[in-house]
Amino acid sequence: MKTLIIGPSWVGDMMMSQSLYRTLKQLHSNIEIDVMAPAWCQALLNKMPEVNQAIEMPIGHGKFGLTQRYRLGKSLRHNHYDQAIILPNSFKSALIPFFARIHQRTGWKGEMRYGLINDLRKLNKQAFPLMVQRYVALAYPKDQIHTAEQIPQPILWPKLKVSQTDINDTLTTFKINDNLPLIGFCPGAEFGPAKRWPDYHYAALGDMLVKQHAKIVIFGSDNDRQVGEKIIAQMTQGDQCINLAGKTKLEQAVNLIAACKAIVTNDSGLMHVAAALDRPLVALYGPSSPDFTPPLSDKAEVIRLITGYHKVRKGDAEQGYHQSLIDIKPETVFETLMKLIARCEKSH
Repeated sequence: MKTLIIGPSWVGDMMMSQSLYRTLKQLHSNIEIDVMAPAWCQALLNKMPEVNQAIEMPIGHGKFGLTQRYRLGKSLRHNHYDQAIILPNSFKSALIPFFARIHQRTGWKGEMRYGLINDLRKLNKQAFPLMVQRYVALAYPKDQIHTAEQIPQPILWPKLKVSQTDINDTLTTFKINDNLPLIGFCPGAEFGPAKRWPDYHYAALGDMLVKQHAKIVIFGSDNDRQVGEKIIAQMTQGDQCINLAGKTKLEQAVNLIAACKAIVTNDSGLMHVAAALDRPLVALYGPSSPDFTPPLSDKAEVIRLITGYHKVRKGDAEQGYHQSLIDIKPETVFETLMKLIARCEKSH
């Protein structure tokens, strides 16, 4: 049985989609899963044992590219896929499987996709409150799963596979010795400061952890390099903090997160990576809600001081931060993190 998945375009969503691949593999041991996704996703897909092949999606996010999609779909016909599962809800994302003449094309209704998707599901958002439930439900026949409660439990959470050799090689590449426990900070988040815990709070937490004989490693994209520099500048022991934001490829960041004793993170894609690596993590939420895309791990602690979802792209407090995140004190995060590490060590 050969299945083509049209994958999502964001790190967090791509991580959560692994629950679908794991479920499909559990249901059909002989299934062969190919995933079409942007080139940067290869680093994650390579660490998902369930994925047979990553196929690069060459068309940029948001571009229609009808002719290109037709050619791409036509080029896939020789693979003779039995089914396609389309995870994005856009009209254009359903075109390639249609052009590839894949017999069964499964997905949620989304943007008027009648015909393009012939195994069309109508989404009841209340019945499937979590994104991971919406992905996993697509592994089952249409008439079998109508609510999240009907999905066999437990849901198979994302689980990346990283070799110790890869971890050691990446530590060597960045000249990081592991004679001190590494604590990872992921201070970035999409859409700017409104979803970020303030840099000065990260700095204060960093100093507390250094006093506990830890070394801090900052992860993120090139956009997060500046915030990493701000954290180090505000630490009294900034020499015990390494800013790797913008310096690592995604695969290297995954390897190094796997080497960390624990992670402190905003609501971000790297939060989901850390969860899939089974790292103890403290996730800090403000206006965005963990009700839809929480970290999928029993080693995660969420700290949030408000309820509900707030569509805020720009915080109204200092430096664009959201007041609810400013109000999360470094002492609270430190205490939560210490208890979490102790609990994980005890259970281990």
